[in-house]
Amino acid sequence: MIISPVFAGKRYAILGLARSGMAVLESLHASGAKLLAWDNREELRESVADKAHIADPLKSDLTGYEAIVVSPGVPLNSHPIAQKAKAEGVPLIGDIELFAQARPALPSHRVVGITGTNGKSTTTALIHHILASAGVPTVMSGNIGVPVLSQEPLPDGGAYVLELSSYQIDLTNSLDCDVALLLNISPDHLDRYDGFDSYAASKARLFDMMGTDHTAIFASNDEKSRLALHGLCDLGRVQNIVDTSSVEISGQPDWPSLQGPHNLQNAVAAIATVEALGITEAQWRSALATFSGLPHRMERVAEFHGVLFVNDSKATNPASTGPALGAYPKIHWILGGLPKSDNLTECEPFYKNVVRAYTIGEAGPLFGKLLADHVPVESCEMMLTAVQRAASYARPGEVVLLSPACASFDQFRDFEARGNCFRSAVNSVIERDLTGTASGEVQR
Repeated sequence: MIISPVFAGKRYAILGLARSGMAVLESLHASGAKLLAWDNREELRESVADKAHIADPLKSDLTGYEAIVVSPGVPLNSHPIAQKAKAEGVPLIGDIELFAQARPALPSHRVVGITGTNGKSTTTALIHHILASAGVPTVMSGNIGVPVLSQEPLPDGGAYVLELSSYQIDLTNSLDCDVALLLNISPDHLDRYDGFDSYAASKARLFDMMGTDHTAIFASNDEKSRLALHGLCDLGRVQNIVDTSSVEISGQPDWPSLQGPHNLQNAVAAIATVEALGITEAQWRSALATFSGLPHRMERVAEFHGVLFVNDSKATNPASTGPALGAYPKIHWILGGLPKSDNLTECEPFYKNVVRAYTIGEAGPLFGKLLADHVPVESCEMMLTAVQRAASYARPGEVVLLSPACASFDQFRDFEARGNCFRSAVNSVIERDLTGTASGEVQR
C-alpha cells in the first residue's frame, strides 16, 4: 500500500468504509495518523476498531482535524457532512487528494488523469495497456480497479493512470497531473450539481490543478469541452495544450476491441496521452491491436451462426449509446432501463444502422414511441425475452447489441449485473440451439 510520513501524527475523520474508505484507513493508519472512523454497517465498524476510534463524524468535535475523508459516493450537495465540514473549517477530501499529498514521498513517477462523461474506463484501460506493453511500470486506479492507496508504490519511472469521476475531482485540491485528459462533457449526474454548467466546471477543475509545464489534452468538440479548452488557452498558464477532436488516424480495422466512432476518439486521445509520455508510434500501434477491452464496454460476448453478440451495458445514457450504434452496419438493438432523459437525440444519426429495436425496463414504452417512426420495435420488458427475439431475427453478418442508453437500477443492481444478465441470456439461447431444445428462440 501507499504510505507517507506527511500523514504521521495528524488526525483524520473517515466517513464510509467501503473499498476506498477502507484503503484510506489502512494507508493512514500505516502512516501513523490518528483516526476517527464511521460506517452505517456495524460489521465494518467492528472490523477497524483496533485501528480507529469509532464515532460518527456528524456527532463529533472535529476541531484540530486535518481533514474529513469521504467516499465519492457521498452527495456533497445534500449530505450534512458538507455543512459540518464548512462550519468547523475542516477540509472535505477523498482518497485521490491523499494520494496527491503522498506523492513527494514516492519514487519518481508520472500521473495521468482521465475524466469525461463517456469513455473514461475504456480510455484509462487502453492507456494503461499501451504503457505496460511498452515496458513502463504502471497501475490503473481511481474510478477503476483497486483503490490507489491500496496499490504498491511504483518504482522509478512508473506511471499512475487514474480514471477520475467528477465526484472524485470535487474531493481533490492538489492533484498535479503530468497529463490531464478531458474526453467529453454531456449532461449526466445532474442530481449532484446545480445544473449542467456546474457539472462541466467540476470536470474542468482537473486542469486548474496542473503544473504549467504539463500537458492538457481535449478530445471532443462538444460545447462544454470547447469552453474548457478555450478558457485554459486564454489563461496562458499551461504551456502544452493538445486538441485531438479533429485528429484522424488509420488502422482502426486492426483494433478489434476498439470499434465505432467513439472508440476511435478514445484511441486518438490515448495515443496523444502516451506520446506525451514518450511512447513511439511503433509501440502504441502494436498495443492497440492487442487491447482486449473491458467487460460491459463494447464487449464481444459470443459469435454464433455468424451473428455477433456485443455487451455495451456501460452505455448508461444516449450520448454513450449513439456512437456504439455507429460501430456496426446492421444492429439488433436492445435498449431500456431507468431513463436519464426523455429523448434519444444522440442516437438518431445512427438509426440507419438499426435493423430492429427491442425495448426493456421502465423506459420501454417511452423508447418504443420515440423509435416507432424510424425502426421496427418490439416491446420485450425483460432481458431474456429481448435476447431471444433479437437472436430469432438476426442473420449472419448482423450484430445483437445491448446498449441500453439508460441506468440499470429499475431491474438490476448496477450495469455489471445487467451485462452479466445479457451474457447469461446469450449463452442460454446458444445452448438451447446446440442441444436442440430451443422453442423458437433461434431460427435460421
